[in-house]
Amino acid sequence: MNKINKKQWMKILFTIHCLLFTGMMLTSCVDTNVLPADKTIEEDFWKTKADVELMVVGTYKKMVTADVLNRLMVWGEMRSDEVIVNETPTGTIPSALQEVMAADIQTTNTFTDWASLYSVINYCNIVLSHAEQVLQIDPSYTDGDYMIDRSQMLALRALCYFYLVRAYRDVPFCTEGFTASSQELEVPQQSPLTILSACIDDLKEVQADGLQPDGFNDWRRVGYFTQDGIRALLADMYLWRGSMTHSTDDYIRAVECCQQVIASKQEKYPKDPLDPEASNYPLVAGDKAYGTVFVQGNSQEAILELQLDGSNNSNNTVCQFYYLYAKNASHGYLYASPMFSSTGQTQVYHTDKDYRYWQNTYDVGNTQLTNFDVRKMVSQQTSSVNPIASPSAYKRADEQRTFGDYNQNWIVYRLSDVMLMEAEARIAIATGNDELQLRQAFELIKEVNNRSLALKGDSLKYANYASQESMEALVLEERQRELCFEGKRWFDLLRYNYRHITPADPSRTMAEISAAGEDFPHNDDTMLSLMARKYEAMGNGAGVIAKMRTEPTLYWPISTSELKVNKNLKQNPAYGAGNLYQKNY
Repeated sequence: MNKINKKQWMKILFTIHCLLFTGMMLTSCVDTNVLPADKTIEEDFWKTKADVELMVVGTYKKMVTADVLNRLMVWGEMRSDEVIVNETPTGTIPSALQEVMAADIQTTNTFTDWASLYSVINYCNIVLSHAEQVLQIDPSYTDGDYMIDRSQMLALRALCYFYLVRAYRDVPFCTEGFTASSQELEVPQQSPLTILSACIDDLKEVQADGLQPDGFNDWRRVGYFTQDGIRALLADMYLWRGSMTHSTDDYIRAVECCQQVIASKQEKYPKDPLDPEASNYPLVAGDKAYGTVFVQGNSQEAILELQLDGSNNSNNTVCQFYYLYAKNASHGYLYASPMFSSTGQTQVYHTDKDYRYWQNTYDVGNTQLTNFDVRKMVSQQTSSVNPIASPSAYKRADEQRTFGDYNQNWIVYRLSDVMLMEAEARIAIATGNDELQLRQAFELIKEVNNRSLALKGDSLKYANYASQESMEALVLEERQRELCFEGKRWFDLLRYNYRHITPADPSRTMAEISAAGEDFPHNDDTMLSLMARKYEAMGNGAGVIAKMRTEPTLYWPISTSELKVNKNLKQNPAYGAGNLYQKNY
């Protein structure tokens, strides 16, 4: 590594200080200027290719802080049917999780704070606003370098906004970088359609400029946003927007993006021509999938993984939520929902010959336990239980992983996820029981399911799902089996909900709809029933459903602290005075 002189360190530390401050204060208006009277250091920073590279790497590092990862986990999992709260620990995080579990989220809940995501967005905006000027200064910083950096910053920014839209619906949208607290920061909320459309346009513009998927032979192959990663994000956004608006065009575009990603993987990992039973899709075999995808990481299936090596950074989110919430604790903040612990038609897995049944949760089949720990991303064991030969469940008590230095990547997209997104979009496109679209969707679902079956005789049969309704239920089930505990399930349920309710109006904010005196769409009963399954043993599922009858209740409230500093923000009507729970829409 090249040595960094004192002046360079001053530049680096100064820039990071400004970014950290303005990331926290993005939605406020503050009079105190954090820049020194002599701005030479800041102005001198954006002079070389190395300066840009430093900030791009810093943006990725900001994305793997605990504050960000905690929210990706909680926003994507906690309100779904996959996890329940460990009632033993006390403190800010356990109290916040209990509120979510009870569908009684307060505006002071720690997870209503969105500052960490806006800090990443601010990093992206600053790079985007300064990198182009380096082209005119440093000959070694080429047009190709700039376009790659631009594509990555636009993609990371879009990913952050996508999480925010799915968590809050209406959020401030800003494409300007802030480096001084005296700048006007009171940014108003925009509608989800406005934000999604702007991000989609950005991604469409730069998808061909992104890194080639095989541009590196190390972790950067999937640790950076490549063309495959951009197209996976585009597919996800089209699928979300299509579900909100009931747009066939968006579903078609989602299919096209998924096909591009899948074709890219097939080209890099071609089918063995000497193996007539080999899949057309480069999925790791079921008995090796857990060790390859979650222990070794950055597998052939990976598309985008946020990198955590346990030394320079640690995935404390997965550690504390799923393994140990403290060094001397015996469990994490969360348990797996009981429906993961046995098989049957009302459970997640239909057969115990599914490798994932054994791999994703500890102590499955134990009738003496009431709480079951998540195993996925916790266990470092690469060998697999044989589901055919008298299998024995992995025991939580045997897990010896240490509390700190948690080297677990956070997987944003992988191949099976994209395959199932394409299947979901095809099912939505199908008119009635359109056999062509449904069969194509079924083949994708079956491929994902087959790779995890120890007995191929357990393969799914098309005749059992030969309707749009049955196929839609199947893809939702398969996504849960395949992607459980990875921060996907709540968003999957929301897409299902939007497809089955009177079309919402994502072109307006909830405040605009409420001010017009209009009613919000009622949520789908099937979705609410699925969400409430985890409450069956506690007997309070009906009460939770009663609190979540209309669209605004699906989203998080705006934090009290944000409302105080940004007078342009409007609270989600489900959490304000005379809220929707009281109005009983």
